[in-house]
Amino acid sequence: MGTTTRKSSGRPDVSEALTGLQQVACTNTALRRASRRLGQLYDEALAPTGLRGTQVSLLTQIDAMTLPTNRGNAAGPTLQELASQLSLRVSGITHALSPLVRDGLVELMQDALDARVKHALLTSKGRARLAKAIEHWAIANRHVEKIMGSAKTAKLRELADQISTETFDLSAELRIPSRKRKTKAAV
Repeated sequence: MGTTTRKSSGRPDVSEALTGLQQVACTNTALRRASRRLGQLYDEALAPTGLRGTQVSLLTQIDAMTLPTNRGNAAGPTLQELASQLSLRVSGITHALSPLVRDGLVELMQDALDARVKHALLTSKGRARLAKAIEHWAIANRHVEKIMGSAKTAKLRELADQISTETFDLSAELRIPSRKRKTKAAV
């Protein structure tokens, strides 16, 4: 990009460095901008349900990971399993679940064998709210597909899934300790 001039203070001229940076296609900036816009679109569609897109994703994941037990009840995923599935830290899952628990949409239950382990389960109110949210989500999803086309939308999801893998962990190349999401062993 060329040499960076220094101001009389001895510090590099930031405006010159930024000009060079702006000439480079930045994948991170483009993806963050697109993510914000899509998030706004889905949040707008979901507003009548009182849920945000991130909350619907969490409720959907809990529902998908809940398994029936041989005792006739359901065993929801542990917070650690949710964190792993969503590429989040357990503390992030706990924070995201707080309003859902407060509003009676999710119940946290202790594991029968290990009291340190908590499972997340949708309540009947949570299942009803999720069903309503999925109707609104479908409207937003159809809107995105209408604008982009179904092939591009499918490719976008495929690329997003690929980016979400551990293949994108840069720590080995940078020779720094891995920054993988830490999860508590018993949550």
